[in-house]
Amino acid sequence: MSPKKMKGMLKNMGINIDELEGVTEVIIRMSDKEIVLNNASVAIMDAHGQRSYQISGDASERPLSGAAETEEKEIEIPESDVDLVVAQTGAKEEEARAALVEAKGDLAAAILLLAPK
Repeated sequence: MSPKKMKGMLKNMGINIDELEGVTEVIIRMSDKEIVLNNASVAIMDAHGQRSYQISGDASERPLSGAAETEEKEIEIPESDVDLVVAQTGAKEEEARAALVEAKGDLAAAILLLAPK
């Protein structure tokens, strides 16, 4: 069956398939490594509002890139967040900042970390 005929049949069933143009690389970032697909081609299938991606290419694995590791480690904590945690818990500013870093910037989690047990 020709691709054009197949696409027409799928469209009649409410399924559209489109190819993303200009894709050169796809990176799948996992907790301990990255899977890199070079010369990638990506097709998007839309079936009744639900989108699925089909990816093909030349796969290779590598350790996490420095940029990915840095993004996780460097969390910018706004002063307003520190002030809010101090106000809610009565903790010192340094303790509030440390709790926010430990909670990865999550205000509620930081407040719970400092709450009396």
